[in-house]
Amino acid sequence: MTDPLLQQTLKGVFQLAVPEIALIGTACVVFLFGCVYNRRCLWFGVSLAGVALAAVLAATVETEPPSLLTVAPLVPDGAAAFVRWVALIAAAVLLFVSWAEVDGTNAAEYYGCLLVAAAGVSLVGRANDLITLFLALELLSIPTYILLYLPARNKLNQEAAAKYFLLSVMSSAVMLFGFSYLYGLTGSTNLAVITDALTKTQGGDVQGLNPMALVGAVLVIAAIGFRITAVPFHFYAPDVYEGAPAGVVAQLAFFPKLAGFVALARILGLLGADVRHIPFDTKTQLPLLLWILAAMTMCIGNVLALLQDNVRRMLAYSSVAHGGYMLMGIVVASSLPDAIGQPGIGGIDALLVYIVAYGMMTVGSFAVILYLGTPDQPIESIDDLAGASQSHPVAAGAMTVFLFSLIGLPLTAGFAGKFLLFVGAFSAPTHTAEMRNLYQIMAVIAAINAAVGAYYYLRVVGVMYLRTPLRPATRTRAVPTFVAAVTLAAATLFFGIYPEPIVRAARKAAPVPGAPAQRITAERDTK
Repeated sequence: MTDPLLQQTLKGVFQLAVPEIALIGTACVVFLFGCVYNRRCLWFGVSLAGVALAAVLAATVETEPPSLLTVAPLVPDGAAAFVRWVALIAAAVLLFVSWAEVDGTNAAEYYGCLLVAAAGVSLVGRANDLITLFLALELLSIPTYILLYLPARNKLNQEAAAKYFLLSVMSSAVMLFGFSYLYGLTGSTNLAVITDALTKTQGGDVQGLNPMALVGAVLVIAAIGFRITAVPFHFYAPDVYEGAPAGVVAQLAFFPKLAGFVALARILGLLGADVRHIPFDTKTQLPLLLWILAAMTMCIGNVLALLQDNVRRMLAYSSVAHGGYMLMGIVVASSLPDAIGQPGIGGIDALLVYIVAYGMMTVGSFAVILYLGTPDQPIESIDDLAGASQSHPVAAGAMTVFLFSLIGLPLTAGFAGKFLLFVGAFSAPTHTAEMRNLYQIMAVIAAINAAVGAYYYLRVVGVMYLRTPLRPATRTRAVPTFVAAVTLAAATLFFGIYPEPIVRAARKAAPVPGAPAQRITAERDTK
């Protein structure tokens, strides 16, 4: 006889995944009927309707089913809702961005894969189990392989697809190896159970942590480092960004980073409805490892971006550098056990704000590149943007907004994200003065790197506004791509001037332990 509690739990888990099921169901319809009638306008409309249906379900379906067990593979906390909405909005935007490079021969496959990848990102946000987390990450990765292979018209396309596929498979194997350590030590695949099993809190000290748990954590960080393009796992990025289609690169620049950082925060116990303790805090060597990765990623990414003449390779190394900025949030969050009772101390909330800003400015940059280019004359070198302010003034203005935001200038969303990360690094409390100094040094390194990044971003702005065009202006009918670029530029300015909505949502998604004022505010907002 089936256990009624188990039935209720399974029903609750199903309810939690209804929007993602709608996305995957829409993708299946697109794949199936696209074999018979493959038309871009039709499947664009169907895919957009699928995203809208998922959004309606996300807003109306019960988000906290009764009697849901804590060992369920999915959780309905604030972080899960935040990631879901970001994934749905990003999917809708990417549908518009990719319009310029999708044709009638691959429309169904392209849009279907995009919907499946968005569902994978959303499920990563609410995964509460190692198996669920791995399957969600693969649900993101496998459609990306297909998207990279679809337009494989030349050797660069083929090389980009092959590199990403092989290295992604290797990172998945390393991740499973790390998961095996965590499962072997705790006897469970549930993330909450793993965190509780690895942590013994006695008088504020973490005792009894098995050294093999650190080995497992390091393996997982190495595997996720591939997805977030952290040094030294970044070397595939320049070739993939250069050889892959611009619309696919826009997705590749954002979805894996969002999923990777959320997955890392979940595994390290930094994200959840009630973060009380962290198994790998400042008493272990893990925060120091993350500190080194953040510093190396920022510095190497920006230095190598200075040497690039290809705009896509420049944006690839820029993506590496921004991965380093985001890692600051993970490093700062490791001080949370020491921050009890000190409101305002965070890390994950700042990371969530910055990753949203990063998504707007990076996807927007590739939207402009896609709009200004053509299949015969794509935008490749920085010189290809010469005189864009004369031939396409609105597109050049949008690109300027994105580049200013990537620098982190005031009145842009990038500034709000960087400001929160820097303040978090300066104010993070630790057990030792040495670690506190390291956090402050990390903030200084990030500020210096932001200044270095300003050079190569402003170089592109100068080429667009101070140079004459090197070739006749292209005429494009990619109106949806243009609309997406302008909308993202407007959003970048709006949330730069008024970042409160994103900041409030991020703090509800990742509340700081021991901050009573913030908890009261979050509860009031929820009601």
